[in-house]
Amino acid sequence: MLVVSNVVFLQLIFSVLHKKVFLITPPFTQLNTPYPATAYIKGFLNTKNISSKQADLGIEVIIALFSKTGLQDLFAYIDGRELELSDNAARIIALQDDYIRSIDSVIAFLQGKNPTLALQICQDNYLPEAKRFQQLSDLEWAFGEMGTQDKAKHLATLFLEDISDLIVECVDSNFGFSRYAERLGQSANSFDELYDELQKPLTYVDQITIKVLKKHIELVNPELFLISVPFPGNLYSAFRCAQWVKQNYPAIKVSMGGGFPNTELRSLKDVRVFEFLDFITLDDGEVPIEELLENIDNEGREIYKRTFLLENNQVVYKNNSAKADYKQSQLGTPDYDDLALDKYISVIEIVNPMHRMWSDGRWNKLTMAHGCYWGKCTFCDISLDYIKIYEPLTAAIICDRIEELIEKTGQNGFHFVDEAAPPALMRAMAIEILKRGISVTWWANIRFEKSFTADLCKLLKASGCIAVSGGLEVASDRLLELIKKGVTVSQVAQVTANFTDAGIMVHAYLMYGFPTQTIQETVDSLEMVRQLFEIGVIQSGFWHQFAMTAHSPVGMFPDEYNVIADTNEITFANNDVQFTDKSGIDHEQFSFGLRKSLFNFMHGICFEYPLQDWFEFKIPRSTIPHDFIANAIEEGNSREVKGSAKLVYIGGKPTISNFTKSKKGKSWEMSSLTFHAKKESYSIQTAQDEGKWILEILPQLSVKNSKLLTFQDLQKNYEESGLENFELFWQSRAVQKIRENGLLIL
Repeated sequence: MLVVSNVVFLQLIFSVLHKKVFLITPPFTQLNTPYPATAYIKGFLNTKNISSKQADLGIEVIIALFSKTGLQDLFAYIDGRELELSDNAARIIALQDDYIRSIDSVIAFLQGKNPTLALQICQDNYLPEAKRFQQLSDLEWAFGEMGTQDKAKHLATLFLEDISDLIVECVDSNFGFSRYAERLGQSANSFDELYDELQKPLTYVDQITIKVLKKHIELVNPELFLISVPFPGNLYSAFRCAQWVKQNYPAIKVSMGGGFPNTELRSLKDVRVFEFLDFITLDDGEVPIEELLENIDNEGREIYKRTFLLENNQVVYKNNSAKADYKQSQLGTPDYDDLALDKYISVIEIVNPMHRMWSDGRWNKLTMAHGCYWGKCTFCDISLDYIKIYEPLTAAIICDRIEELIEKTGQNGFHFVDEAAPPALMRAMAIEILKRGISVTWWANIRFEKSFTADLCKLLKASGCIAVSGGLEVASDRLLELIKKGVTVSQVAQVTANFTDAGIMVHAYLMYGFPTQTIQETVDSLEMVRQLFEIGVIQSGFWHQFAMTAHSPVGMFPDEYNVIADTNEITFANNDVQFTDKSGIDHEQFSFGLRKSLFNFMHGICFEYPLQDWFEFKIPRSTIPHDFIANAIEEGNSREVKGSAKLVYIGGKPTISNFTKSKKGKSWEMSSLTFHAKKESYSIQTAQDEGKWILEILPQLSVKNSKLLTFQDLQKNYEESGLENFELFWQSRAVQKIRENGLLIL
């Protein structure tokens, strides 16, 4: 009887644990937050009542490696090898007991579980120090502006990076915290090198990855194993995971999707890929996955949506499904269940407050819209559906998902990962957030377009926006026009000033080496960037050298951009295209100087250095006036109001008191209105009839109203109330004070 009970019990456990679908993100992406692709698919599967489980193998492998047991095994492995060690590696190995002793406490601190350790980390002689700590002498000044917790995070990050350096030197040269064997996935027109690598024995990191994967597969026992590959740095591990599943669980169907296949594998021909995979799906994954599941349930059914597979020993692409892709509103809320949200670690690699956001803090990832509302930039893959097909959500649906994710994850931080978040939708979302009274912290990717007025930036800030990132690209009006960015440098300066004045941090993506770019334009771009940082309207940035992609206008029509594409036979990946710039300029020579200068600008120093000091070769003088950015910002301070502009009041309700004002024998009935803002209170004085009208109209302008009044509506209401000279009233000191403290024109 006991045996039967145990069997029944095990069957019950199996029925609970068995999932139809298992989704993973292979190592490595981010340490501080999960990449959202699997959460999006799981959210969709929930709407179809399809059972699924997900895992981020990246963070699980990192936690296994960077633990007391993990380091003990690591040092034992290194001790068993005959290696010629650098001084740095020798030092770390000599201090291995200190690393082993402190690692669990440091990881717990970076997970937010052991905050009191910050005091000890900030004291000398707690953490063992190797090469990474040598930069501290250059950054010691910055710690005065950092709290103890942040300083400790930065020191703990250096501690982990020292261990990472040891792994790269002595164990696995492909290791990296946010990528693994990235080189094998970059510009891999042929599968040869990656295939050869996969025939070798498992690396040390591979063994840990497979050990983690094995536990999940045994527990879940899925019918369909989905691997999301967002970046080249995930590709090698993705194939390793697929390889192990195919060798050990051949009945499980294995499919790959995600950002890398969507952009790189559209020209796939190599049959060897399907020694590891059964399917590769492209673009939006919901319908392709749904069709795969129906095929699994119905033997002999062969209906596919945007799917590569092997048929008669040939790679074929099938798209014979009649199902249309789902609307964004039908996909459900991303579901982060199963992911070890308490295991992610927040690190601070650089003390710049904006730059650190990519690695510090837990962010729920969401999108406001599918695709890009602009969709014109010539360096971008605008021919692909993930950018070309633009479909926004409504503000109500976005806020529904925000509230649901806050409830499920316990986190109120959100990163909107749109190609470029639409300003009108950002405005609507901000109003909806304020209307619902949601406490949220968020940031987004944007275009620096003129829609971001000073008042819109104030509204976004009030709703919880703390930062934006956007592409300035090449700070040259000629090149911005060639790129079809739709902005000018002056406009970018004005918009970044609006964000900064509102208290929203700004990160700029910067580009050099765009086709036809001259040396003079590169130097002038650097001067523009220097001025933007010196004035303080940009807080963070990143230079990258232009890369030509196969699906961008430059890649598709290289002759129009004065470049010659180097064409290779494509049997595997096809995205980055090698090319020759007909100008003959060596743009690579600017790389170090541009990045070194930017590193210093982000720390608020070295603005007075001549641009020549950043380069070891002769450069021309900049032709940009020293006050170009300052003048551009000043010229953008126009306050002209259109009659159709919407008005929103986000301040508090005032109290009113009346009094009589006398001067030279004449008396006026006056009102004093007192407003209580979060930091301070202020008062205004007006004629009594105007004061009464202000008290009545402000609630009608409240963000909580379903219909917003226009500027024209306001003027009409003013005049219908028997008041005169609206223009004079609007320009009065009292109204300007209210405008400065919450009366916004959108």
